[in-house]
Amino acid sequence: MTPPLIAPSILAADFANLQRDVEFLNQSEADWIHVDVMDGMFVPNISFGIPVCEAVNRHATKPLDVHLMIVQPERYIEAFAKAGAANPDRPGTITVHLEACTHLHRTLTQIRETGCRAGVALNPHSPVELLADVLDEMDQVLIMSVNPGFGGQSFIPHTLQKIRKLRQLLAGSGHTALIEVDGGVGNDNVAALVEAGADVLVAGSSVFKAAHPSEAIHQLKFFNPALRQA
Repeated sequence: MTPPLIAPSILAADFANLQRDVEFLNQSEADWIHVDVMDGMFVPNISFGIPVCEAVNRHATKPLDVHLMIVQPERYIEAFAKAGAANPDRPGTITVHLEACTHLHRTLTQIRETGCRAGVALNPHSPVELLADVLDEMDQVLIMSVNPGFGGQSFIPHTLQKIRKLRQLLAGSGHTALIEVDGGVGNDNVAALVEAGADVLVAGSSVFKAAHPSEAIHQLKFFNPALRQA
């Protein structure tokens, strides 16, 4: 079984020591750096915006995985691409929510035109079948396994079934988009998530709040298959 890509979320980092935490991720076994952008409108929280993304980009050596939890994300695609998601040395991803896009096809095309990979995020209530008409335009799907807006929430068990459905949809149509999971990811469910079909795991609290963050990343990436959650 191929180890999953690990994308620690800097939403759980120490913002007073953000450069330190980004440099830690550079030296770790993490694959991407997940950047959660919240506007207080699409989700009930405000995190950070373009200046913080630019600051992270100045110190990062790994691709930025920018997750826009904002209304009308098309207004800011180019800005976040320039802020680091489209870094030519390590092109990253910009992910928008299906629920926030009136013209999702156009927005995904816009993301790809900046040089970034295009991602679509689905809230827990949104079925994967809604993606059927944009499969050709997306490079990854982000399955929210908690309701977006806050870190440290409990994993929604139904997510496993949703990942399996998405894997079947992609396989049946010949598409190779990556499946990413965000919310409540930890050692107790990593084996089940990968078995269900997840390729990329976003981890915030389970990494940055761990006693030994480097070991936490290692354990997520090279998990024990015996620790499978039903």
